[in-house]
Amino acid sequence: MSFIYFDIETIPNQDPGAIERAMAEIKPPSRITKPESIEKWLAENREEAAREAVAKTSFDGGYGHVCTIAWAHDDDEIKSVHASDVSQEGDALAAFFGDLPEYHSTTIVGHNILGFDIPFLTKRAIVLGARLPRATAWPRDPKPWDKSCHDTMIMWAGGRGTISMDKLCAIFGLEGKGDGMHGSEVAQAWLDGRHDEIEDYCRHDVEQTRAVHKRFMAAGW
Repeated sequence: MSFIYFDIETIPNQDPGAIERAMAEIKPPSRITKPESIEKWLAENREEAAREAVAKTSFDGGYGHVCTIAWAHDDDEIKSVHASDVSQEGDALAAFFGDLPEYHSTTIVGHNILGFDIPFLTKRAIVLGARLPRATAWPRDPKPWDKSCHDTMIMWAGGRGTISMDKLCAIFGLEGKGDGMHGSEVAQAWLDGRHDEIEDYCRHDVEQTRAVHKRFMAAGW
């Protein structure tokens, strides 16, 4: 069986008008009903709430962006592509999708890929007008029991539980993130121009995923 290990890093919507559009949609809590109270709440909280809403688009493939993709075929060297500008996002997708074997029996491996990475990349491809690989290479709507994907989070925690890659590495006695970058820091790092650091972080996640997955396979998964 052949495996492709991968991970992505995402950032919030970078459209200059995103904050203004979010501000127009912000509403006060339902408990606030008096007109003067609503006006006061909006004056004090609207902009911050809008910024928080836009920040959360890094988890939404319809609005956020893929800035980095790292992957490896079996034990091969890890490859990566990074978009230092959102205009390069489509090229990053094309580079990754173009390296997937279309007709060979390959299992895609990652951590929380069924709940996040695969649907995020699929949505970005549709939004950007990028062509998805054949379904034999890239599943459209994979289920936990789908043999074309191994999601290490589900493999350990089951369909109802969650566990971070860092905790899973700690359980297996493997190197975790340590004092390096964490996912919550990617968006600001991207804005700060720390692109090499983000790419290294994503590549390290792929290395962790591969090491964890091998533990499952050695146990006869």
